[in-house]
Amino acid sequence: MKGWNWDPHEPGILRLPSGRLVRGRGLRYPLDPAAPTPSYGVYLLGGRPPEVPWASRWLRWPDFRLPADRGEARDVLTEAWRRSAEERVEIACGGGKGRSGTALACLAVLDGVPAGSAVAYVREHYDRRAVETPWQRRYVRRF
Repeated sequence: MKGWNWDPHEPGILRLPSGRLVRGRGLRYPLDPAAPTPSYGVYLLGGRPPEVPWASRWLRWPDFRLPADRGEARDVLTEAWRRSAEERVEIACGGGKGRSGTALACLAVLDGVPAGSAVAYVREHYDRRAVETPWQRRYVRRF
């Protein structure tokens, strides 16, 4: 089953066109103890994220900015997209909107959404305020 046990009706779950499910989350909000944990997480922060008991990657990405290393970002997001076919993948930043929304839009591009439509796709299916800055929108269009 694609999305490997994420409930598609839970807040923060994005269904990609292929059926893969990915969770976007703001790290400043506590996890619901009853919610399933990810098997793989990508944490988009300017500084090192807190330790988690599942496999994870940290991508240096300051708030309201773009990833520090765009080649690494492409590799990390491609790995997250690949894993989302059979694992519970979480993409998270501080608030769960700007950086997470940008990364989710990039996953949508990898999943076949045209780059020029990916921000609108994520805003419709994840959060209407996702991808906060003009340079984040431009990053997705060029991803």
